[in-house]
Amino acid sequence: MRMVIAAVGRLRQGPEAKLIDDYLDRHAKAGRALGLPPVTISEVEDKRGGGMAAEAPLLERAIPDGAALVIMDERGQMLSSPEFAQKIAGFRDQARDIAFVIGGADGIDPSLRARADLAISFGRMVWPHMLVRVMLAEQIYRATTILAGSPYHRV
Repeated sequence: MRMVIAAVGRLRQGPEAKLIDDYLDRHAKAGRALGLPPVTISEVEDKRGGGMAAEAPLLERAIPDGAALVIMDERGQMLSSPEFAQKIAGFRDQARDIAFVIGGADGIDPSLRARADLAISFGRMVWPHMLVRVMLAEQIYRATTILAGSPYHRV
């Protein structure tokens, strides 16, 4: 099983990168015993400014064949953290790779959105894609701790 975050844009060093590294490192340590692999990040960038249509094939190349496609989209479902954890566990139990996709400023191309196994929203507000990476990394770690029965997540 593989877990990948495929995202449009390059993350520079700074507070967001430190937070992402911290949460994904924590996930890697806690996830091992649960059969969850470390998360890799694949960054893509369309230097010609072609928007969603140009970004879609770049993102598709970063998605492992047969992976569960989970897109981050403000029109998606708003899941609780335990529900998100169960989705990850379900894909793991099906022995499917998971690809979390974060689009660029214009979002995710409709052709890629139509293929998604799951669309998740972090609320009705629109978030900068760099902050979405941080929030997604934290929720992946939180899901791992929920599945492990750790006290990190309190209801």
